[in-house]
Formats: sequence, structure tokens, C-alpha cells
Amino acid sequence: ILALLIPLIFGFSHYLLTILILMLVFIMYASAWNLLALSGQGSLGHAAFFGIGGYTSAIIASSLGISPFATILVGGLFAAFIGVLIGLTCVRLKEWFLAMVTFGFAIIAHTITTELSWLTGGWDGIPAEKLISITIPNYILYEYYLVLLITVIVIAIIYLIMKSKIGLALEAIRENELEAKVMGINVTKYKLMAFAVSAFFAGVAGALEIHHFGYITPEVYGIDLSFLPIIYCISGGLFTIEGPILGTILITLLDEGLKNFGFTYERFVIIGLILVLIVIFLPKGFVSIPEKIKSRLKSHP
Repeated sequence: ILALLIPLIFGFSHYLLTILILMLVFIMYASAWNLLALSGQGSLGHAAFFGIGGYTSAIIASSLGISPFATILVGGLFAAFIGVLIGLTCVRLKEWFLAMVTFGFAIIAHTITTELSWLTGGWDGIPAEKLISITIPNYILYEYYLVLLITVIVIAIIYLIMKSKIGLALEAIRENELEAKVMGINVTKYKLMAFAVSAFFAGVAGALEIHHFGYITPEVYGIDLSFLPIIYCISGGLFTIEGPILGTILITLLDEGLKNFGFTYERFVIIGLILVLIVIFLPKGFVSIPEKIKSRLKSHP
């Protein structure tokens, strides 16, 4: 409800709506990463799926003249297909070994993209059709509400997965894979499912961002984009539905606020220090603050 009202309260500012659109995209992206982490699988290269979804959607939309509304799903599906292939190769690896494999894959994806210049435009990148044509009055407002709708749907699907038997199976695998096998859980199937769904939503998020900007370059595979969902999830609260949402909103607002105050590079140091403090004093993230306040009030009546 608040997200619906923000443009009406603060006006149709292009800058504000752009920040909100990117925030929604990264809420999807962080939630997708969090779903993979729920299964006990780590990824340090999720930008690979983010970028694959973006490039696939942009290339198909421009070469075939198809609407981005259709190619965004294709980008997500292709990212999911690649995710399953990686999962099949590395499904038996432990968390951080798998994380290193995904990190390496992001570098490989970046290199291949720059080399296939005839298709991807190399370092210069390629244009992508805008989600909503800029010729439409207040197009940015319509785009915001469209991305908001998609984000709500994605979060709802992830919520249903986490609260279903699939979610319980993923949690069991994360806590103790051997015991999960003894209980009759098909570990390989559920791990691959988590990888596919996570990669799909990461690809959709990447495609949405690309069609928002109207351009894509190999920078989409950057290390920073691989670490952002980790930062958002840890600061907000791992393995929760609200953690990635809260973490993305608060860290983005902090980053933009510091940037507007003139902290160009200093803001990275400040955010880094805040993250260290969160890990030390709030290991369960921002979502644990109400619980901590309640426990304090109970202990000091």
C-alpha cells in the first residue's frame, strides 16, 4: 500500500521513481539469492544469471522485434536453464565450494560476452528496447507500477515456496543434508529446483533493469552486482521473506542519502562499517530488531 502511495505523496519525480524502480528490481534479485541460500547453497556470482537474463531479453527483443514483456520471461527461463546446468555439475559441492564455482562462472560469462561482439556489442554493449516507450506521457510512472506489480508477484511466489513442503525440504537440507536424505528427501532434486527458481527470478530482475535503462554492457556481470544481494540479505535477515526487502530498502536509502550529501567514495567505507556492526550486533539482520526490543522491555519492566 505504501509503495502504491509513494508517487502520489511525493510527486512524479523522475529521480525518485528511478530509485524506486531499481530498488524493486534488487528486492527481486536479493529475494532470489535468498531462496538459493535457504537450500544451503551459496552463490558469489549471481550476477551471471542477472546478466544472462538481461542480455537474452535484450537480444531477442531487438533482433525479432518482440515486446520486452515477452522476452523478459524468456531471459528468466534461459538463466534458469543455465542455473540447472551449473547445479547438475556442482550439486554435490558444499556451500563455499559452490560459491567459488558461481563466482568463476560470472567471470566466464563476462569474458564470453565481451568476445562475442557480433552478438553482444562487446565492451560497448547493445541498446535494449525500453519497457515503456518514452513517448508516452509519464511513462516512468507506468513503468514503476508495472515493476511494482511484478515484484509483488515474485515475492508472493517465493513466499509460497518458502512456506510450502518445498521450503521445509530446503530448510532440512540446509540444516543437515545427511539427515534430510535419511528422511527420504530427494536432495539433488530440491537443490536443482532451488537453483532453477533462483536463477529464473534473477534473470527476470536483470531483464527488467536492462529494459528500464534501455542499454546493456558487460558491466552487468560486475563483482559488485554479485555481492549486492548478499549484503541486502545479511543486513535485512537471511532465510526470511522480509529480510531481503528490508535490507534492500534501508541500504539503498543509506547509499543514495550519502551520495546526495557528497560522499562519493566515503560512503562505501561508511556502509562497510555499518555492515560489520550488523554482523556483530544484529546477526539475524534488521528483522530481529523488534524481537530484541521486546526482549529488552520484558527484562526491564
